[in-house]
Amino acid sequence: MFATCADPQTLEGLAWLMCYLTSGKHLLFYLSFGTVIFLLAITAPVALLFGFGGALASRSRIAPLRWFGQIYTSMVRGVPDIIFFLFVPIALDQGFEYLRAKVLCDPAVPIRQGNDFVVCPAAKLPLSTSAEWVHQSYGIFLAVIAFAIVFGAFASNVLYGAMNAVPKAQLETAEAYGMSPRQVSRRILIPQMWTYALPGLANLWMILVKATPLLFVLGVEDIVYWARELGGSKTSAYAYPHGDWRIYYFLGILVFYLLVTWISERIFDRLRLRLSAGQATMAGEAMRKAAT
Repeated sequence: MFATCADPQTLEGLAWLMCYLTSGKHLLFYLSFGTVIFLLAITAPVALLFGFGGALASRSRIAPLRWFGQIYTSMVRGVPDIIFFLFVPIALDQGFEYLRAKVLCDPAVPIRQGNDFVVCPAAKLPLSTSAEWVHQSYGIFLAVIAFAIVFGAFASNVLYGAMNAVPKAQLETAEAYGMSPRQVSRRILIPQMWTYALPGLANLWMILVKATPLLFVLGVEDIVYWARELGGSKTSAYAYPHGDWRIYYFLGILVFYLLVTWISERIFDRLRLRLSAGQATMAGEAMRKAAT
C-alpha cells in the first residue's frame, strides 16, 4: 500500500508488520467486517417482515392463510438451519437461471440433462464476464433471502406469542368503542405487542449475529474465509511468509463478535426501558415503583 512496502524482502520488525497488515488482501479482510454488518442490517428488517407476515397469517380468520402461516413457522423451525442455508440459495439460483434459460437459450436443448442442471452461458447468474463484486453481491443477496426465511419463522413464533400476550380486555374494549378489527390491530394490538416480543426478538438477533459465519458456507468471502486464508502458513513463495497465525485472526473475530454483542445488549436495554414505560408488565411496574 505504501511506497516503502514495494519490496517486503527488505523489511524487518514493525515496518514489516505494518506493511503486512496494510496489504491488499488485508484490506479485503477489513472490508469483510463491513459485509457482516451490512448482512445484519439488511437481514434483520427483512426477517422481521417475514415474521410479522407469518404471525398475522397464523392469526388470520381465513383458514388457508392461517394454515400457510402455521406450516411456514412449524416447517422452518423443525428443519436444521444449515439445510435451509444450503437449499434456499441453490433453489433460488436454479429458479432464476431456469426462467432466464426459457428466454435466452435454445429451447431444443434440455435444461435437465440427467441429474445435471445445465443452462447456456447467457442464462448464467451472474455472467462469467461479470466483475468479482457482482458475484459477491449476488451471493449476499441469496444469503439474505435464506437468513430471512429461517429467522423469519422464529420471529413469527415470537410475534405470534406476543400478540396473544396482549390483554384481551383491551382488545374487547376497543371493539366496544366501535373500532373495526383492522383498527384494533393497528392501534392496540401491534403497538402493545412489542413490549412482550422484545426479549424474544433480542435473543433472535443474537442468534442471527452468531449465524453470520455461515456466509462462508455459501461461498461469500466473509471474515471467516479471510481469517483462514490469511492466517494459514505462508512459505517463502509469498510476499509475506509466516507460520500458522490463524489463532490470532480468529481471536480478532472473537473480539469483533463480542463487541457487536455488547453494543446490541446496550441498545436492547434502552429499547426495553422505552417500551416498558407505562405498560402493565413487570418492567413497567418496576419503573413506576422506582419513580415513586
